[in-house]
Amino acid sequence: MKDTVAIIPARGGSKRIPKKNILDFDGKPMLAWTIEAAKQSELFEAIVVSTDSEEIAEQALKYGAEVPGLRESAADDMSPVSEATLASLIQMEKQGRSFETVVQLFAVCPLRTAHDIQLAYDAFQEKKVDFLISCYKYVAMNPWWAVQLDPQGKASWVFKDSMKRSQDLPHLFCPTGATWIANVEALKRDKSFYGEGHIFWEMDWKRAIDIDTMDDVEMALALKAMAAKKH
Repeated sequence: MKDTVAIIPARGGSKRIPKKNILDFDGKPMLAWTIEAAKQSELFEAIVVSTDSEEIAEQALKYGAEVPGLRESAADDMSPVSEATLASLIQMEKQGRSFETVVQLFAVCPLRTAHDIQLAYDAFQEKKVDFLISCYKYVAMNPWWAVQLDPQGKASWVFKDSMKRSQDLPHLFCPTGATWIANVEALKRDKSFYGEGHIFWEMDWKRAIDIDTMDDVEMALALKAMAAKKH
């Protein structure tokens, strides 16, 4: 779509996994999988990587994304990712390029496919909303049974309905950074993808994983291998 841009926030200062966004993942930098999925979706006039790192910028260009310029703000642990996306949109507007719709794709969701992006975009268009955020249904572990432990190991239930049978409890969903979509003007107004009227869109949990730890990397590689065997 000529009025749609993909923005991939990828800061260089990850602490739990150094250089996480360009960590080798099944033979390619983590970032590359997201760039390639965006390209294969054929939805975007531009695919932009927003980064504060020259090393990440180099990899982004290598795999076919644009880097309008290194960002100087919204690059620390406390800054919402939406700030980086907004900064890139404003930067491109100063260069004479504007878009109606922005799709934010986390670089640390390497299993999200071009088809997932297309389905999310179709849902965004069909629902006629300003904001859509991808999520997945909890499957392997039931968060309804979550407890908090004090220093002595005494537990307190997080949810008041925790003692119900699992089949009597509604499904719970978790946001994932795989595919977030917004009307650009609405995002500039609300400064967040969680803006007024935002909705969630469910995707397959096996492709929704966000990489935060090395355990997540191992899980994602296992899921990728399982998917490859099916095909």
